Amino acid sequence: MQQCFRISMAIFTLLCTLLSYAQNEVKPVITVDLNNEIAPMKPIWAWFGYDEPNYTYMKDGTKLLSELAALSPVPVYVRTHSMLVTGDGTAALKWGSTNAYTEDNNGNPIYNWKIVDSIFDTFIKRDMKPLAQIGFMPEALSTHPTPYRHHWKPGDPYTDIITGWAYPPKDYDKWRELVYQWVKHSVARYGQKEVESWYWEVWNEPNGHYWKGTREEWLKLYDYAADGLKKALPTAKIGGNNIAGTRTDDATSWVNEFLQHCISGTNYATGKIGAPLDAILFHAKGWPKSVDGFVRMDMSPQLRDIETGFKLATSYPETKNLPIIIGESDPEGCAACGMATNPENAYRNGTMYSSYTAATFARKYLLADTTKANFLGAVSWSFEFENQPWFYGFRDLATNGVDKPVLNVFRMFGMMGSIRILAQSNRMYPLRMAVDSSIRGEFSDVGALASKDLNSAAVMVWNYHDDDKPGLTEEVSIKINNIPAKKSNVTVYLIDKENSNSYEVWKQMGSPQNPTSDQIAMLENAGKLKSVRTENINIKSGKTVVTVKLERQAVALVKLDW
Repeated sequence: MQQCFRISMAIFTLLCTLLSYAQNEVKPVITVDLNNEIAPMKPIWAWFGYDEPNYTYMKDGTKLLSELAALSPVPVYVRTHSMLVTGDGTAALKWGSTNAYTEDNNGNPIYNWKIVDSIFDTFIKRDMKPLAQIGFMPEALSTHPTPYRHHWKPGDPYTDIITGWAYPPKDYDKWRELVYQWVKHSVARYGQKEVESWYWEVWNEPNGHYWKGTREEWLKLYDYAADGLKKALPTAKIGGNNIAGTRTDDATSWVNEFLQHCISGTNYATGKIGAPLDAILFHAKGWPKSVDGFVRMDMSPQLRDIETGFKLATSYPETKNLPIIIGESDPEGCAACGMATNPENAYRNGTMYSSYTAATFARKYLLADTTKANFLGAVSWSFEFENQPWFYGFRDLATNGVDKPVLNVFRMFGMMGSIRILAQSNRMYPLRMAVDSSIRGEFSDVGALASKDLNSAAVMVWNYHDDDKPGLTEEVSIKINNIPAKKSNVTVYLIDKENSNSYEVWKQMGSPQNPTSDQIAMLENAGKLKSVRTENINIKSGKTVVTVKLERQAVALVKLDW
């Protein structure tokens, strides 16, 4: 044991020495070989989610959904909480309702799909797909319905949101029938083929605050929901269990019991062996902290959640090939907690969030490679908050209709090709080091993710470090080999303090909370992805070198078209 430890420490020291040498002596060099194909470039990033379903059809919500649909070459999947919560549809932080299910004085069900339809109609009109969450518990079905409506605000205890909607149903047959009626209605409204393309999942984080029942009661909840769904549409796809803290022993126990139940357990709804399972879902979160007046990010917990989830899913022969969806995949766990009450969330407005997103998504691909997981998508739990202060520090993609820098990373992803190709960097932290200890050394992480199509190639490059402090501007050489053309157009897109960054422009305006219409127009323009260089080049022997300068926390996309 001691000998293994000494060898591991020696390897770690060597890596640190080499990478320190690279920082101090060698400029970052990225080498891309267009002939070295890794795998299809799955659009794992084209998944988004949020707590507040009623924002979907509001002014800024519809605008942002249109932008998300426009930036993606494939349909974007959207997941929201509270699709079955009782209420009048009034939106609030960490609250939403549809009034889909109530009962008359005799306890007979009343189904009302008006608000549910307005949410799904907004998605479908934009060629988006629901990752339809079956939850939470309607007031009339809850075993502990009072209190029900909460009035949480930033700074309040997080558990104040947990009310009557978090409890098991008092009648599981009515719960099954509710799901059956919802799916049946969806097929009638949108067509069987459309609904077959969706994914359905039951509840959210049952091992955390969101479920006030036992583990056994949750398995029963899942079985009855799945039975109702499959009776309405046998070809519908359902999954679970959207666990929190996947890397922890408790979460691992939950996932294992759930998978074993679906494989060989006795189904609570049918009495048969096993339960339907068409996709495996779990959550992955990082853990930023405020340290000596600055924010220090930590991607290690998020990557360890992902690695653990991939290994769990692939550990059973019956589940190893099932699609895996990271139901929430974020730098931390509370989108509605602003930086005023949580100073560690100050990363959200500027380029720290965008560079973190680029650096972590690249590692998600690598973790899928190493575990051979069938990785389908990672839901960024980040949307927008209607009628809230400008740049308040929520984890969102836009503020008051103005795009933040992080949204431009997803625009970059949308411009990448369908085949992932090998990109090597002399300054990218090894995957194992990032998983175990994040990006904490003296040097920054200058890494790349590359792709191609028949007549194009794209290389995303970032200069990331966990510490949100000033750092070196790096001149990065990107060597691209085996280009099948003699001429090419090169376009460089950039996210940094001066480009694709509405937040810096807003601060230069004096941080107005009531900007004029002219100022809003300026902010909207500043929030778009900016091209900083376009040129036509000659390709010699299938090779070219593109040089870009990256500030600390900057992200660039180099696009070749021939």
